[in-house]
Amino acid sequence: MKFSSLLSLLLGVEVCTASWFQRRATPSVSNIQERDTIIAPKVIIITMFPPEADAWLHPANVSNSIDTLLAQNITVPGFAPLYPKIHCQASGEACLLITGEGEINAASTITSLVHSTAFDLRHTYFLISGIAGVNPNQGTLADVIFAKFSVQFGLQYEFDAREMPKGWNTGYAGLGANHPDMYPTATYGTEVFELNTNLRDIALGFASSATLIDSPESVKYRANYNLQTAAKSTPKFKQAIRKPAVKKGDVMCSDVYYTGTLLGESAENTTRLYSNGSATYYMTAQEDNATLEALLRGAAHKVLDFSRVILMRSAANFDRPHPAITSYDNLYTVVQGGFGSSLKNLQITGTLVIRGIINEWSTRFEQGIKPSNYIGDIFGTLGGTPEFGPYIVGNNPVQGRDVGAVTVAGNPVGKGKSGYHAALRAQGF
Repeated sequence: MKFSSLLSLLLGVEVCTASWFQRRATPSVSNIQERDTIIAPKVIIITMFPPEADAWLHPANVSNSIDTLLAQNITVPGFAPLYPKIHCQASGEACLLITGEGEINAASTITSLVHSTAFDLRHTYFLISGIAGVNPNQGTLADVIFAKFSVQFGLQYEFDAREMPKGWNTGYAGLGANHPDMYPTATYGTEVFELNTNLRDIALGFASSATLIDSPESVKYRANYNLQTAAKSTPKFKQAIRKPAVKKGDVMCSDVYYTGTLLGESAENTTRLYSNGSATYYMTAQEDNATLEALLRGAAHKVLDFSRVILMRSAANFDRPHPAITSYDNLYTVVQGGFGSSLKNLQITGTLVIRGIINEWSTRFEQGIKPSNYIGDIFGTLGGTPEFGPYIVGNNPVQGRDVGAVTVAGNPVGKGKSGYHAALRAQGF
C-alpha cells in the first residue's frame, strides 16, 4: 500500500482505539464485581485488535450476523488496559474479547480469562479470529484458513543476513542448533501446537458455504504474481492469482512483522523443520502460539477443553513481493487491497461456524468433538504422542520424521530423529 495509505490505516486504527477508550468510560452493563451469576459461553471469539473486533461488534449490512455481542460488557481483571472488557450476548452463548496485539498481550489476556471466576469455560469453544499475511505459494488475498498447526518463528538464533555463515541460505537456526536444517536442541515447549482436525474439518464445512468478499484492488494486485516458470506453462504462484477461498492451512507465529522473499522462505523452512514435515506455512500472524499456550495451561488443569479450539485467519497482505517490486514496496508503497475484505471474510465465515455450533449444541457440540489426531504442544502436556519434536518427554516417545539431513560443523550426520541424536552426541550432550 502507498505510504499515505499506510498512514491512513494507522490513523484509522488510532481512531478505532480511541473509540475503545470512550467505551471504557461508558458504564458497563455488568462488571465482574457486580455479578452473581457465572456465564458459560458456548463460543468465545478471540480477536487481537479493534478492527478485528469491530467486524463482529458492528457488522454493517451483513445478513445473518449473530445477535449483538454488546448486551453484556464485563470487566475482567488482567485484560489489556486498552481492552479491559469481554463482550457477550444477552444469552451468554457467544462472547468476544480483544487480547491486544503481540504475544505478550495475548498470553496475558487469555491467562486472565482462564483464571476468571466470572466464566465456566469447561464446554466453551474458542474461535481465534484474526487477519494475517499470506505465503503466495499457498494462498491469496482474502483467503480464510482453518489451521491444524501453529509454529513459533521467534525461538531461534538470528544472524544478520550480511554476516551469516558461508553456505547458509538464511540467517536463522534453531536454539541449540548450528545449522538452519538442524532440529533445535533447546526447546521451550511453545514451538508447535497441533489442534483437533475433526473440529477443524467441521468448522471448514460450515464456512465453505460462505460467499467471500473481494476487492477491486486485490483483483488487480494478484495479477502481478501471474509469472510463468521457465520449464512449465503454469504460473509459479498459481495459488496467489486465484479468487479467495476457504482452505485448510497452517500458521507461522512471529511478533516480528517481516516482509520479503528470503524471510518468507525462512518461515517456510522453520515451519517444515519444527513440525518434522507435518506443517506447511500458509499464513503468518503474531499471537497464536501465545494464545494457544495459555489455553493449553488451562486445559492441563481441566479449566477448559483444548480440543475445542479453532484457529481461523484471513489474508490481508502477501508476505513477500512479486518480482517487479522490492520488499520495501511490499510493506510500504503498494496497495494490495486485502485489509478490509479479510476482516469481512472473518466475520462472514466465522458466523457460519458459530451458528453451526449453537444450532447443533445439544445434538453434537455440547459433548465435544473427539479428536482422532494428537492435540497439544511439543511436550505432550495433555497426553498422547506428537508427530513433531525431537526427543522423549516423560513417557512420551516422540516419533520424529525424516525432514532433511542434519549437519554438524558442515558434516552430515543423518536425518530426522536419528540425526538429532547424532548431532547431540557430536556436540557433547
